[in-house]
Amino acid sequence: MSTSKTSRVWSSIAFALSIITVGFAIWLFMNRQFALDQVTVWSYEPTASVEELKDKVQLTEKGQFIFYATKPAVANSEEFNSSCPRQEAGSPILGCYTTDGRIYVFDVTNTQLDGMKEVTAAHEMLHAVWQRLDSSEQARLTTLLQTAYENNITPKLKERMEYYQRNEPDAITNELHSIIGTEVSDVGPELEKYYAQYFENRQTILSFYAKYDTVYSTLYDRADQLFADMEALSTSIQEQSKQYDADVAQLTADINSFNTRANSGEFNTVSQFNAERATLVRRSAQLEVQRDAINGSIATYNVMYEEYQTIASQLEFLNSSIDSFKALEETPSV
Repeated sequence: MSTSKTSRVWSSIAFALSIITVGFAIWLFMNRQFALDQVTVWSYEPTASVEELKDKVQLTEKGQFIFYATKPAVANSEEFNSSCPRQEAGSPILGCYTTDGRIYVFDVTNTQLDGMKEVTAAHEMLHAVWQRLDSSEQARLTTLLQTAYENNITPKLKERMEYYQRNEPDAITNELHSIIGTEVSDVGPELEKYYAQYFENRQTILSFYAKYDTVYSTLYDRADQLFADMEALSTSIQEQSKQYDADVAQLTADINSFNTRANSGEFNTVSQFNAERATLVRRSAQLEVQRDAINGSIATYNVMYEEYQTIASQLEFLNSSIDSFKALEETPSV
């Protein structure tokens, strides 16, 4: 082969390689997040607890890819608190998606709250999804999410969004994207199709949420009912007691008057004496019935109060089990 011909071959190869290199550079620029995610996924080794979460949540291949790209960790209190600072002292958090793109899920071990870790993992994964969406897709979803929110708003959801309004006002739609995807059943066909990219069966997540949410809602509903009943019963007891005290005072005065008149010989006949005495005895008996009824109401109130206190203790236990901040050890003494 002549030198000129060889030169032309190498020139063609070099040109082709340069085209490939430029093309790859353009692709890499356009898909830099995917490339970074792919490298992260290749190097990430999920723990058994993370694998279990992934399997229970039933992520699609795309959902699993993004989940693993965040190097998720199920963390104990110490690791979680150092990675996920809370916004309000009295408002525990269960998970976070950090500024450096990692997901942490607090290791809730209370079996009454089974499903909470799974929902938290799915919630945080959707934050990672949102960050990877382009602005046009975010704008499209914003309209759909706002509609879903308005169609499903509850006092609890409204209060929750007010928390984000106070602490993360720029992330309202981002939070709706995660909350609606993991906790709201009726989202409309467009959002359902959208979330299907990441969950094989979104009903699985909703079932997890309903399971532990029912534990809380049952306790809170019963506590609210007890509180209302106790308030009504307390008002009734106070009113009846006030009337009872007035009736007792009047009866006492009438008995004293009767005894004074009897001792003074003011009764003209035995029948008059017996008739007035019988009236006083009837009134006394009626007051005794009234007293027993009031005492019965007080006993009922006390039973309700004990149940209310028991529920408060149960809620305190549940809340402490999801709070990564634990009580400090006592200061050692000399």
